[in-house]
Amino acid sequence: MRLDKFLAHATGNSRSQVKSFLKQKEVRVDGEIVTSANFHVDENNSVVTVFGDELLYQKYVYIMMNKPQGYLSATSDGQEATVMELLDEYYDRFDLSIAGRLDKDSEGLLLITNDGHLLHNIITPKKKVDKKYLASIEGKLTAASITALETGVNIKDGRGVLFTTAPAKVHVVSDGQVEIAIYEGKFHQVKRMFASVGCKVIYLKRIAIGGLMLDKYLDLGEYRELEADELEALKNKFRSELASNET
Repeated sequence: MRLDKFLAHATGNSRSQVKSFLKQKEVRVDGEIVTSANFHVDENNSVVTVFGDELLYQKYVYIMMNKPQGYLSATSDGQEATVMELLDEYYDRFDLSIAGRLDKDSEGLLLITNDGHLLHNIITPKKKVDKKYLASIEGKLTAASITALETGVNIKDGRGVLFTTAPAKVHVVSDGQVEIAIYEGKFHQVKRMFASVGCKVIYLKRIAIGGLMLDKYLDLGEYRELEADELEALKNKFRSELASNET
């Protein structure tokens, strides 16, 4: 990797700004002063310092956020607040995307990352990665209604096209509270599914993605990076799903 690219990413400064560090002879690679912007460094093994401080290169980030209501699940919007505005400026250097969006009035688990492969695995329906939600509903959810949801119901997507949902997993927590797991992600899908059986969703919170559970200690609007074991468990979930789909 070019040294100027490494410096820009690791410090969050522009290429022109980091070149001034080089001109000042304040950049060292493995102890040696380097002034060339196109000098090659090994981002995983080279020891790079600027003004005596060692820099660490972070290629990928994996952020768990407890999304509050009132924020769009979008990287940017000209008029309304987005979840990206809740992140520290440090993360501006990464080309982040959201793995499975939530409605503006919904809460819960968002996974934000710049790992395109992970994103693809999560949002592609054929990977069959479950997203589990806790829904508060109005209306009577009968045994027949549960069977319908677990078999597949006919609803319209965001463009008004009628389709049959894939089978869901439904667990009644208490009167008026239901957990539902789906692996598709059509527009307002959970709300439309419950509406199709005569129930109205009045509160919706995502609590899990592919076995990754929302940290109960994260308050609304808070976030943290995934622990190594959480990331590995999530990736193992994808591997097991792929294996079962291929058999």
